[in-house]
Amino acid sequence: MASSISLKVTITQTSNQKMVRLASDLDFNTVIANEENVIVKYYADWCGTCKLFAPKFRRLSEDQRFSNVSFVEINAEENPEARKIAGVNNLPFVATFKLGKLLEANATGKEEAVVEMLGKL
Repeated sequence: MASSISLKVTITQTSNQKMVRLASDLDFNTVIANEENVIVKYYADWCGTCKLFAPKFRRLSEDQRFSNVSFVEINAEENPEARKIAGVNNLPFVATFKLGKLLEANATGKEEAVVEMLGKL
């Protein structure tokens, strides 16, 4: 005698919640080309400062002031092509792109510096 189980899953996202997208070398160029304003956080799994900055970056992605910006993070060690595009030389590293072009890049884990970069987009 076979029985079946039905399961319904609902995912709710409020209008002010945005996801931080995880990108790789495979889709990085598409991501920055298809969005008008993009901020990218480069990190490494071993980087303590990167781990401390992650919740701040996620919180900024939910800030209404930056609703016109796509937030992306990428593992710098595993994605050398994306790292090369922004000239990553230290971690954490943040870069902004406008219409697919690099606008600004900075090795920082400071929220104030990232807010300033976002304001230029």
